[in-house]
Amino acid sequence: MIKYLDLKKVTEVYSGEIKAAVEQVIDSGWYLQGEATSRFERHYAGFIGTEHCVACGNGLDALTLIMRAYIEMGVMKPGDEVVVPANTYIASILAITANGLRPVLVEPRPDTLQIDDGLIEQALTPRTKAVMIVHLYGRCAYSERIGEICRSRGLRLIEDNAQAHGLRYGGKRTGALGDAAGHSFYPGKNLGALGDAGAVTTDDVELAATVRALANYGSSRKYVFRYKGMNSRMDELQAAVLDVKLAHLDEENMLRRSVALDYIENVDNPLIVLPGQDYWRNSVFHIFPVMCERRDELQEYLAENGVQTMIHYPIPPHRQQCYEEWAGMSLPVTEQIHARELSIPCNQVLEKREVLTIIELLNSFGR
Repeated sequence: MIKYLDLKKVTEVYSGEIKAAVEQVIDSGWYLQGEATSRFERHYAGFIGTEHCVACGNGLDALTLIMRAYIEMGVMKPGDEVVVPANTYIASILAITANGLRPVLVEPRPDTLQIDDGLIEQALTPRTKAVMIVHLYGRCAYSERIGEICRSRGLRLIEDNAQAHGLRYGGKRTGALGDAAGHSFYPGKNLGALGDAGAVTTDDVELAATVRALANYGSSRKYVFRYKGMNSRMDELQAAVLDVKLAHLDEENMLRRSVALDYIENVDNPLIVLPGQDYWRNSVFHIFPVMCERRDELQEYLAENGVQTMIHYPIPPHRQQCYEEWAGMSLPVTEQIHARELSIPCNQVLEKREVLTIIELLNSFGR
């Protein structure tokens, strides 16, 4: 069986370093809000290129905390609107609605699978306060046009960087392109912890301080609570593990890129559509999505031949029961993507023979 992602192999590569880092935390006797977390925050802020990094419990909390902080700062208020891609994972949208804000869903471009920057302006209203871009599948969603729209209209630009750790755009990394960014370190991410973990990056000192307080029950000073906060703190063990893996992230992304280029150069089947021609230039390939009208047949065929795949994501947000108020919306591009997308293995621990097997199977499907 070729696993979609073998997390045991991913961890084993640096098991010595990871075990030493974990042992150091255990021996310290300090397991929350200690030196390991502070060190990772410094290193990750330096890596991303922002002044501040605030570690938290997970990626959803990171995005939720950004929205809540902007409300506490008076930048937004409940009922304000946030533009967001319609084809994103639901966490992007949950963070908006959890704060009483209104998501405005904008269709993606079929060639990039990212929010269509040509449709954003027509989605803006006097109540729009922010645009959230999602670097979905590890591909850069930012464009100069999006940046200019936000600057000219005084809108906050928020990045959901859960799937694009280490991605560059020009001289910057994603997570430093907007006003604030949420990051997820779920185990399957390019930079994955051994459990849940997340972070917020920003150059805004007030935002960083507000997020840090909100994530600590609303307190920046022990037993003094300025906000009705929450408990969302990265533990020392996860911080120590992430700090080890961060040092190897760029190298691992290059290995992912090598696998992706093998697919791009060698998969040749009219039934299977690979990402757009320029897609690979702006991606760290967290996910390698292919499109197929016979997606379910393709997935079954690969499974029968020992290849595990995933679907990101089978049901779009506006068709989910929790947002039943959107059931009447028509978003044809999003719906087509969700009906046709299949994610094939693409990661740093795949062996060459496994990649060649996957290519051979893709090329033989339906023939």
